[in-house]
Formats: sequence, structure tokens, C-alpha cells
Amino acid sequence: MTQHPATRATRMSVPTPVEGRPVGVPLYQNAIFAFDTAAELAAAFTGPDQAFLYSGYGNPTVRALEDGLADLEGGVAGLATGSGMSAINAVLFALLRAGDHVIVQEALYGGTHAALSGLAERWGITVSSIPGDDPAELTAALRPRTRLLVMETIANPTCVVPDLPGLVAAARAAGVATVVDNTFATPMLCRPLEFGADVVVHSATKYLGGHHDVIGGVAVFADADLHRRTWRQAVTLGAAMDPFAAWLVIRGMKTLSLRVAAACSTAAEMASRLAEHPAVATVHYPGLAASPSHARATKLLDGGYGGTLALDLAAPHAFLDRLRLILNAGSLGGPETVAMHPATTSHRSVDPAVLARAGVTAGTVRIALGLEHPDDLWADIAQALP
Repeated sequence: MTQHPATRATRMSVPTPVEGRPVGVPLYQNAIFAFDTAAELAAAFTGPDQAFLYSGYGNPTVRALEDGLADLEGGVAGLATGSGMSAINAVLFALLRAGDHVIVQEALYGGTHAALSGLAERWGITVSSIPGDDPAELTAALRPRTRLLVMETIANPTCVVPDLPGLVAAARAAGVATVVDNTFATPMLCRPLEFGADVVVHSATKYLGGHHDVIGGVAVFADADLHRRTWRQAVTLGAAMDPFAAWLVIRGMKTLSLRVAAACSTAAEMASRLAEHPAVATVHYPGLAASPSHARATKLLDGGYGGTLALDLAAPHAFLDRLRLILNAGSLGGPETVAMHPATTSHRSVDPAVLARAGVTAGTVRIALGLEHPDDLWADIAQALP
């Protein structure tokens, strides 16, 4: 049947490689996928392991990222979302019910604190915090309604490294699920699922994407049923990652090992120099022998101590204002080194008493090292210090 030009313009053929195959992951910038029958379309709605039908439920490019990170973390499945916080919230919504109790590591990202505070206000969730040094802390904090332990492999911003294996084992013995934010470590340095964690979350905006040009989040699961439950929550929340964002993160992950190694090396050098500077009160970096986390980090982390450090200064804003090469900017994990004042930025919504227990003071500055030459970075830091 001959069709009109207006109709033919909407039906261009989609080529399928026969002999050659793409080396990079193709970008499927599609919102919808078509089926031959109504029954096939209906079946696709039933779960994350069905055919692709709508990119709010799943997408081939996004699936490539989910599968790739699940492989790196040692999980059974991944779930990519529009941001790191949407990944965290989808997991919290899947795991918690009204009146539940959550135990958190004291040193925790401000956005996670805010998410749990919102659940406390709306659902009556109660939250207890522990330093994270000893599994006995967890045991002492347990309640009948304790459902979840939330930790970070390397804490934001003070770079505290908890006793992750011990705490996960204690939580599992008590029937408590464990969620670990592995953003600062990445699977290049640590894979928490290997120690028995139930879920690992990442802000893909950071080291996974690696170029300061994409927003995204990923959760990786040790259990297929929990993955399915969280996928349903993510669909309800409208948390799907855009295919182009997934494509950018996939591109970034190809150089993840090289970038993490470079950032770790530079961070270690800056931390050593800063520890000797008279204007610096404290340097928070687990690679320093004087760090309270050094012994744990040496056992837990493989290949470096992370690319981020924090320092305590008498006049943090003056230091930040004098920087010329290092950028005053949020986020981290890209080629450019960035610095910020957590108490007035990423952790501004956190109660001051909670910040104090986590070691974050009014003088704390976080520096996330990028890919610049270490000598150039030190020259900028040195001239900015009093």
C-alpha cells in the first residue's frame, strides 16, 4: 500500500548490525518500544527483567550501565536512577515502613541525613547514629523495629572508614539489612557486597561519570527480590535515568580505574604536605598513618585511600576565596579539583550537634582531587593558606 509522505516520514528503518558490531554501547534515546501484539506489550509491564517497553521502566543503554556496575560490585542486578539521591530514596522507600528504626554511621552525606529526616517527619522513622568503629555499637543500638544500617565506605566529608565487615556481620546476625554508599571508594577500591552488604549505592555523578557533566545514581543489589521491590519504587517515584546520562556514565567508567588511581595518588601527596603545614589544624585522610581510620582503611581498601580529603582551618572561607586553580564547586570525581565548605553547603541541613559528632566543624574544608599535576595544585593550596 502506497503511503503518504507524512506517514512515511514517521517510519524510518532502524538498522541492525549483521557482520560488524559496535564497540561502544549504542545510545538508545527512545522513550517507547513497539510490540507485534497487545499481549506482548502487557507482559513487558510486569517487571525489570521483561522486554523494554518504556524508558521510565527500563532502557537498553541504561541496562548496560546497570549490568556493568553490578558486575564490578559483584551484585545480581543494578538499578540506575536520575541522581544519587533518587537511588538512595528508592532504596529507603523499598526497605522501610512507618515506625521502623534505622542505624546510621555518624559521618554521613548531608543529603542522606535529609532524606532520613524527611522520613522521620512523615513516617515516624527513628534514627540512631553510631561512630562505626566497633560492631558492639550496633548491637547496643538495636531495637525491636531496627530494619536498616546505613554506612559509607569512605565517609563524606571527613573520610572516616568504618569497620564495614564487622558492622555488616553484626547487622546480618540481627536480621538487619545494610546499605553502603560506595561513592567515594568506587568498586576500584572496595566492593561492600563481598562483605555481606545487601545494597550498594553510588552517586554516578562523581567518579563513575568522572567528567562533571552528568547527574545520575545507581544501586546494586545482592538479592534479586530486593532489586525488584526497589525497581517498583523507582518507577513509582519517576526516578529513571535518562539514556544519554547512562551513556555518559558508561563512557566515564571506561577510564575509572586510571582516574581513581591518579586521584588517590594526588590526594595522598596533598594530605602529607598539608599535615606538615602550620596553618592546618587537622587533615582528615585515611592514608595518613596518624588517621584513626588508617588501619581499617589499609585492610578494607585495595589500591588507594580515596581521592578526597578534608582539613580544618581557622578561616576556611578566606582560604577558599584565595584559591585560583582549585574551583569552589560542589560534587567531586571529575578532572578538575574542587573544594567546598561542608557546614554551609552539602551538610547545611544537618543539625550542628550531629555534625560535631561526625567531626565536621565550622573550619572543615573538603578538597576532591582531580587530574591536574600535583605541583600545580600544591602551589595553589600553599598560596591560599595563611
